[in-house]
Amino acid sequence: MRILVWHVHGSWTTSFVQGGHDYLVPLTPDRGPDGRGRARTYPWPENVREVPFDRLADEEVDVVVYQRPHEVDLAREWLGRPVPGVYVEHNTPAGDVPKTRHALAGRGDIPLVHVTHFNDLFWDSGHAPTHVIEHGVVDPGHLYTGELPHAGVVVNEPIRRWRVAGTDLLPTFAAAAPLDVYGMGVTGLPTTLGLTDRVQAYEDVPQAEMHAGLARRRVYLHPYRWTSLGLSLIEAMMIGMPVVALATTEAVEAVPPEAGVVSTKITSLVRALDAYASDPELAAQAGKAARAAALARYDIRRFTADWDRLLGEIAAA
Repeated sequence: MRILVWHVHGSWTTSFVQGGHDYLVPLTPDRGPDGRGRARTYPWPENVREVPFDRLADEEVDVVVYQRPHEVDLAREWLGRPVPGVYVEHNTPAGDVPKTRHALAGRGDIPLVHVTHFNDLFWDSGHAPTHVIEHGVVDPGHLYTGELPHAGVVVNEPIRRWRVAGTDLLPTFAAAAPLDVYGMGVTGLPTTLGLTDRVQAYEDVPQAEMHAGLARRRVYLHPYRWTSLGLSLIEAMMIGMPVVALATTEAVEAVPPEAGVVSTKITSLVRALDAYASDPELAAQAGKAARAAALARYDIRRFTADWDRLLGEIAAA
């Protein structure tokens, strides 16, 4: 199949394009949000092709994968014809949760795919036909060494997203272990927190380099209050890192007890962070369990097979 998909979420798209189809990603002159083209910090296969937005009408497209409401209109404008589509909802609802109504709730012609069962439960999807296809992750390998008694954190725009990302909790966690934070928009974080001695920022590091860096950290910290399920959490588990996470949204399903500590009690999370940072053997044992759990649930082959079935049904219809 030929699939049109926007480059919105780099990690998710990296998994999605492993399905062996021909993937077309729009390209605009400014490489803005509606036309970023191929990823520059993620390894994408050669079957992912940049197509200038004004040349998409010349392409044969079987299915369009939407990830933002305005893409429905963009696809019709750029392709110049109707093409079957499916909408992927990556995010938890915002606003008056759990009453938040999805943008596609009023139409039944575009299937809505939630990436977690939590999303499916909390969004008001209305009349849209819904599916859940859980994440799949390309296995980075058991890279864990844990030689540094630090906590690795991955978060994009932690200053802007403050309480949503749990940024306000980082000073409390930093008292238990130094924090090494990877992501976009993290450069000013240590200064903003007033913790230049306990928090180190690594700005927009390529994925492979980030995985190698995380693997040297003793434990993975997932401080998010409100996110669907960060793919970086699954990647950290596959690397072999033990996890300390807030018991919110889908994290309670992703991290079994033997793989880390998941709680809404901050004192319990701080104790767990300190315990893993102080005990390499305990951390390594939990990390092995984390890797086994992530491989069992978020295998890339299951993910691509689930998508192949749904995309085939949509294209045929």
